[in-house]
Formats: sequence, structure tokens, C-alpha cells
Amino acid sequence: MLFDYATLKVIWWLLVGVLLIGFAIMDGHDMGVGMLLPFTGKTDEERRIVINSIGAHWEGNQVWFITAGGALFAAWPMVYATAFSGFYWAMMAVLWALFFRPVGFKYRSMVKDPRWRTSWDWGLFVGSFVPSLVFGVAFGNLFLGVPFNYDSYLMSTYTGTFWQLLNPFSILCGLVSVTMLVMQGGAYLAHRTEGVIQARTIRYASIAAVLMAVLFIGAGVWIQSINGYVITSVVVPGAQPNVLAKEVGVVSGGWMSNFAKYPMAWSFPVLGVLMALVTAGLLKAGRALTAFVTSSVAVLSVIMTAGVALFPFVMPSSTYPNASLTVWDSVSSHFTLMVMLYAVVIFIPIIVLYTSWAYRVMRGKVTSAYIRENEHTLY
Repeated sequence: MLFDYATLKVIWWLLVGVLLIGFAIMDGHDMGVGMLLPFTGKTDEERRIVINSIGAHWEGNQVWFITAGGALFAAWPMVYATAFSGFYWAMMAVLWALFFRPVGFKYRSMVKDPRWRTSWDWGLFVGSFVPSLVFGVAFGNLFLGVPFNYDSYLMSTYTGTFWQLLNPFSILCGLVSVTMLVMQGGAYLAHRTEGVIQARTIRYASIAAVLMAVLFIGAGVWIQSINGYVITSVVVPGAQPNVLAKEVGVVSGGWMSNFAKYPMAWSFPVLGVLMALVTAGLLKAGRALTAFVTSSVAVLSVIMTAGVALFPFVMPSSTYPNASLTVWDSVSSHFTLMVMLYAVVIFIPIIVLYTSWAYRVMRGKVTSAYIRENEHTLY
């Protein structure tokens, strides 16, 4: 094998993070545009401009979502099974909301009735807002611990309810997610549009960027008062997975321990706040493309902040802390991780290349003239 088991476990923690970041940056800006749709476009033509700014790419960007889900299933099967059982109704809410996206894009402009089109516009808003909120809420609950346990056969049992997921801290994390993706989508939309639509977009995206920075700081302050999880037994990174073979303690300030051990990790939360504020400034200055880059860095930094704080935990258990799922004990076999690594090395560059090519081909502003010239072929 090219890498030992312990190294592969860390590599796959990084790769899952990369896929989540890719999803948040690429599919996230589509969702951000969807959330801005009813507010940046006041007329039917303006809303068609907004929709068609992402019309050529939104389906391709979904590959990040699918790939991240597939990687989670194959690399961390116990995490996948436990999360989809415990977060079942939350995941169903995301699925139902996502239904509005393909049908909204495809059917919205097929009928000229204003009521029909307005209904689908709000459907696209729901299909973007609900997943953005729920993903943030899910991350918030990881810091609080998820109420699940394992029996002697390693069958998981979820001991909580859907409504327990909607606690104040997780809702705050959900709002961080929503404002972050509105910022991301706004930066992209400002780059692809002009005139009054661009002006409205800059106003809303700038507000979202500042709000995201404030909410992110608030979540950081709050998390220091939340009891965090630490492994108190000896860790053997290369051992065969056994989720019940460790001892976990719940201690005050536990989620800040990695930042204390590795001071350089503070660069992530600092960049998350700084880049969000820089994005707002760049948008106001009319430098939308650069703002999209800084917004993407802010997104990366926020997700990495959460990842560093949680490491090595992936899904802590509030019911029985010793059953918490970690990078070391919730993974697939050495052989499986190695084979998947070969696949990732081949396919991720292909995804990046064809995505870059598609965006290059479809670059430029979406204008009223373009919509009128392609009245029957565009969304």
C-alpha cells in the first residue's frame, strides 16, 4: 500500500473536507443566487436574468454534492448510517426542498402567467434557503453532541427528536450558513449582471457578508462556553476501527483544545471574518470577481474552522460519549480507502478541469438583450 492506515485516515478527513468546501463554494453560490432571486429581480425579465446567470452551471455544480455524499458513504460508512438515521427528518426536509430546484428551473418560464412564474421563483428560494439553513443547523448540533448510541452489535439508535435539533446554538450556525451562501451567491451574481440588478445584489450581498462575520464571531464566542469532547484513552491511529474501544471525556472548552495545541489554526477563523469584510468592501468598490475569490476564501475558512475544532471527532455522541465517531474508528478498511484515493486522484482533476472550461465558455454578463434574443431557449 502507498500509505499506511493512519495516514489514509487523515487524508480522507482532508478529502471529505475538500469536497464539502467544493460543494459550499460551487453549489453554494447557486443556492445564494436562489435566495437572492425574489429580492434582486423585481420584474419577470430581471428574474430571468438572475436565473440564467447560473442556468448553465447549476446542474454541473451538483456533482460536488453527489461526490461528497458518495465519499461520506464509502469512507465513513458508520458516520453516513448514523447521520442519515439521526438526522432523517432534517435530511428529508432538505430533499423535499431540493425538489423545487430542477422543476423550478425547467418549468418556471414555460407558462407566461405571472402567478405561475412568481410561485416558482419562491420555490427556487425555498429550494436554496432550506438546505443552506439545515446544513448549518446540522454542523451546530455536532458541537453539542448528537443523541445516539450503539449496542453490542454496533447498531445505532437515535435517542433524540427532530425538534431537539432546532436549539439556539444550532440555529445560529444555520444563520451563519445562510448569510455565508448569500454572500457567495451575491458576489457571483454581481459579477454576471449589470445595472439595477447588480446594484441591488451588491447591497444585499454586502449586508450578508457583514452579518456573516458578526454571526461567525458570535458562534465562536458561544462555543467557548460549550462543553467539548476529548479522547482520554490512548489513541492508536493505525488500529482497526472499533467505535466502543475508546474513552471520551466532556470538558469545558474542549472544542478549543486544537487551537491551543496548534496556534496556526487561528488563521482559519481570522480569515473567515476578515475575508467576509473584505468581500463587502470589494463589492462596494465594484470589484465583483475579486469579491467572489475572497468570499470563497471566507467559505473555506469557516468550514476549516469547524473541522479543526471538531478533529478528530466527526460525530460526537451526547447520549454515550464513548460511542462518538472519530477519524480513527469510523472509517472503511485500509484497502477501500486506498482504492478510493486512486479514484479521487483521477476524477477530482477531471471535475475541476471541465468545470473551469464550462465557466470560461459561459463567461460574460447576462443582459436584457441576451434574454430577449433567446426568449424561447433560456430559463
